[in-house]
Amino acid sequence: MTRPPVVMASGQLLTSEAWGPQVAALSVDYDLRLSDHTCDETIAGLAQRLLAEAPARFHLVAHAMGGFTAFEVMRAAPERVRSLALIATLAPNDGPAQTERRRGYIRLVEDGRFAEVVEERIPILVHPARRQDAALLATVRRMALDTGAATFLRQQRAIMSRPDSRPSLEAITAPTLLIRGEQDGITTSAHQEEILAGIAGARLESIADCGHLPTLEAPITTNRILADWLAARS
Repeated sequence: MTRPPVVMASGQLLTSEAWGPQVAALSVDYDLRLSDHTCDETIAGLAQRLLAEAPARFHLVAHAMGGFTAFEVMRAAPERVRSLALIATLAPNDGPAQTERRRGYIRLVEDGRFAEVVEERIPILVHPARRQDAALLATVRRMALDTGAATFLRQQRAIMSRPDSRPSLEAITAPTLLIRGEQDGITTSAHQEEILAGIAGARLESIADCGHLPTLEAPITTNRILADWLAARS
């Protein structure tokens, strides 16, 4: 029997390791494919690359920056997406404060201080109780090292130039699931409410005691939510 294809779109500074628990749990039943988020400096470019490499129809599971790519996919080729799962993402583009913070990251990287960017981001990525979790932090640092400074700069530029996706939310008709850790240091409950209000029939699964990385911080819960979601729509 052919396994239904699932394309996974990752966040910045994350690699396939961010999806390790999901690959282990879901690959028997689904054809899991990781989109390339390393080569493009625009969200439109990331979306076009995803679509060029994806099968004709697929489920889309997107985390963080991958959600920005997913919104662009839904604008460009909504008929190809069977269902949409958005993890720890938001619809607005950056405001002035966010843009300035990203410019600060770029300056640090250009000064050869990429490692400082990684360390500065860790407190907003994980639940406060996990900031001493050596294995989790080692994974986060390893993914950042594997991503590298040059790719991080491309990802930052793509994020900084992304469009505001809120006006296009109402056009999304694919079944849509939101997943968010309740202690996410980047997205807020208000961000989720914006998406819920914009996409008809969308629903939210909140994960307690979890930050911005549910796939790694709460893998059992995330696996269950995704398995139930995909099974009902495949």
